[in-house]
Amino acid sequence: MESALDFHTARALLDWQIELGATEAICDAPIDRYALDPAPKPTAPPAAKTPVPPAAAPEADPVAEARRAAEGAADLAGLQAAMAAFEHCELKRGARNLVFADGNADARVMIIGEAPGRDEDLQGKPFVGRAGQLLDKMLAAIGLARHAQAADHAVYITNVLPWRPPQNRDPKPEEIAMLLPFLERHVALVDPALVVLMGNTSCQAGLGRRGITRLRGNWTQAYGRPALPMFHPAALLRNPHNKRYAWADLLELQARLESDT
Repeated sequence: MESALDFHTARALLDWQIELGATEAICDAPIDRYALDPAPKPTAPPAAKTPVPPAAAPEADPVAEARRAAEGAADLAGLQAAMAAFEHCELKRGARNLVFADGNADARVMIIGEAPGRDEDLQGKPFVGRAGQLLDKMLAAIGLARHAQAADHAVYITNVLPWRPPQNRDPKPEEIAMLLPFLERHVALVDPALVVLMGNTSCQAGLGRRGITRLRGNWTQAYGRPALPMFHPAALLRNPHNKRYAWADLLELQARLESDT
């Protein structure tokens, strides 16, 4: 049977249902909503990317830095300037002065001590305290002096470390290794005929060994030239009975210089 509803009647019925509160139309056939795809879960906003910090600059190698600075020194003045500009050694921050060297750079003998003491730190020169005064007397006994004009009678003096360790403590192995390139360049620039290694620290730097009581008085090689280990004058002040060994070593040094003339 054909529907008797015309447009106006259907519209009137629809308006009536809306007034009753109807909000949606129901289809002729039921819908199985369980069979439908579940509503997509809301996706979380993408997490913000954690910023990657820039790679840290590699730590400087103090020994390599010292080697580059030392090799760039063409003369003693340049070497002294390079050492003064070197910032990796903490000893520098507690010292008053850089203690570079003293004596005649043309001397045949180069004396290498350990490290500056209080007097050396104040004056900026090596071996100027009580130990230095004793050293001058020892050298004078065999006709040598730090300020002699003639190279055959002069000495040139420096230390393994150019800055005073606090409370005059012994230099640490890492401090010796850090500053060794400067010392090696120092010896190369002075180019002495032989070197005197005074004390354990000097032997550690030049020979890689300690034990001055066993080493003293025996010629060896250090920095590519003949080397004679000796007691440090400060040690002689503490143990005067060792002065007889120091005298024997001085005579050995004198005989070597005379034989090489």
